[in-house]
Amino acid sequence: MPDMPAAQDFTLVLIPGLAADARMWRHQLSGLADWSPVVCDAWSTHDSIEAMASAVLQRHPGPLALCGASMGGMVALEAARQAPQRIRGLALLGTNARPETDSMRALREQAIALFAQGRVEEVIRPNVAMAFHPRHADDEALVQAYLDFVLDAGADALIRQNRALVKRPDARAHLASLRCPALVICGDGDQLTPPECSRELAEGIAGARLVLLDRCGHMLTMERPREVNAALQAWLPCLLPA
Repeated sequence: MPDMPAAQDFTLVLIPGLAADARMWRHQLSGLADWSPVVCDAWSTHDSIEAMASAVLQRHPGPLALCGASMGGMVALEAARQAPQRIRGLALLGTNARPETDSMRALREQAIALFAQGRVEEVIRPNVAMAFHPRHADDEALVQAYLDFVLDAGADALIRQNRALVKRPDARAHLASLRCPALVICGDGDQLTPPECSRELAEGIAGARLVLLDRCGHMLTMERPREVNAALQAWLPCLLPA
């Protein structure tokens, strides 16, 4: 356990992924309690990554350590582009700096059309397994916890957030300009943002640490919470003033 945070002079902000909320960070909120993390949902009513990032920066003044998962990582990267002087560190979990592909754009547009018809569960439930490593996809409690917050998000939020992902910027263009410490974590079985995306991030950000979690899928904060917390606990002290 780090010997802080008496000297902590930043806010640790946890940014959820698509259709997620504080429930996906449950284990981090308790496991990182010494760092007083807060979950930010300021982006939840916006339909672009740029606007979401701006909302996070407005909601949380002062120096920030941003920890974003999946879409939340994209928001964190954009916040670092908008206000590099305010970002003390970036933790990027199961995320991707690349713009949307044509194939994923087509799938999202189909899903958006169904969400608009109120057919949310029809779209989400058959695809739940994609979010988890095969060893966790049969864990009924884990899968239900995921379904609960995605379905609770509702059609409007799913439409907005998928539209944001469709038109997201190519964050690779500014990776080399990032100067804050960065931690990149990914599950080795992530089917939604494969490890190659995390390797690209770690290689593009000078000095970034890369942690690959074995037998883990996309929902790493829920699938391997102990390992995620350990990686963050080992990294966070490097953000403290000397």
